[in-house]
Amino acid sequence: MMAPVSDAIRPLRITALAGGVGGARFLRGLLNHLAAAQDPVRRDARVTVISNTADDITLHGLRISPDLDSVMYTLGGGIDEVRGWGRAEESSGVAAELAVYGAEPSWFTLGDKDIATHLVRTRMLAEGATLSQVTARLCERWQPGVRLLPMTDDVVETHVDLAGPDGSTRRVHFQEWWVRLHAAVPALAIEPVGAAAATPAPGVLEAVRDADVVVLPPSNPVVSIGTILQVPGIRDALAATAAPVVGVSPVIGGAPVRGMADACLAAIGVPTTAAAVAGLYADFLDGWLVAEEDEPPVRAGLHVRRRPLLMSDPRATADLAGAALDLALELVDAERAA
Repeated sequence: MMAPVSDAIRPLRITALAGGVGGARFLRGLLNHLAAAQDPVRRDARVTVISNTADDITLHGLRISPDLDSVMYTLGGGIDEVRGWGRAEESSGVAAELAVYGAEPSWFTLGDKDIATHLVRTRMLAEGATLSQVTARLCERWQPGVRLLPMTDDVVETHVDLAGPDGSTRRVHFQEWWVRLHAAVPALAIEPVGAAAATPAPGVLEAVRDADVVVLPPSNPVVSIGTILQVPGIRDALAATAAPVVGVSPVIGGAPVRGMADACLAAIGVPTTAAAVAGLYADFLDGWLVAEEDEPPVRAGLHVRRRPLLMSDPRATADLAGAALDLALELVDAERAA
């Protein structure tokens, strides 16, 4: 269901659901597109980002929120552009000392600057602050240009079941499967533990309900956007919102644009195709951008556009974000005319 943006001149209200590196880069492209826009409706748009928190993990006593931090650092100008995560001009003195002590795990390296963020988060949480409050405080330092919300203030962690050599099953945190094992060991199951009992963070449902446009960046459909959707109430809010929901396929030519999303899709029995990923969002998706070489999904009411999807440089990324917004506003105009 879609409703037109008010005839009154006011900034667009854009809400995005995002994971880590790919989502953060798309969002930066979106902000660049909006900043360069000629009309004030786009130029002054207000963007709210609902971030996946099921990648969160506690290591060495520190609470780490990789996706929140990737969005915050990328939009705030502090990201390591080569890796796409962590801080720019980072050092690893603390990690080196931990290795000397034999402190495990050693497969997840924390940079010295990055540790400061985790220290602040861990201290505030221990003092009784919610993750939403912590995120707002950290964003005061980074000024990302968006309202950044965790999907929930409750603890949710994605765990992965793996087959052992003797036929047994063992469960590991998603980060161990992703970072240490590089998702090379096939996952038997992927579960966001705690999601079913979680509550959307303050402002999350309102951001979806009151949006003029909802955008799904090309984030991992299983362990990024997929985990956000498993928090009760969020999927229903997307299905009920009057705003058009437009997504960008994370798949090009049968392969993930970035990372190992194909391993995640295989774990839930879904092919690595643009059409199959769109099917995961079938109950609320209105528009879908796919790569020029991919077969578009065919579903009544779904508006598909083919275009280049590679975020190869800032200009290409801004153009992609602009194309997603163009499609969303095209759907708004069509609804107005109906």
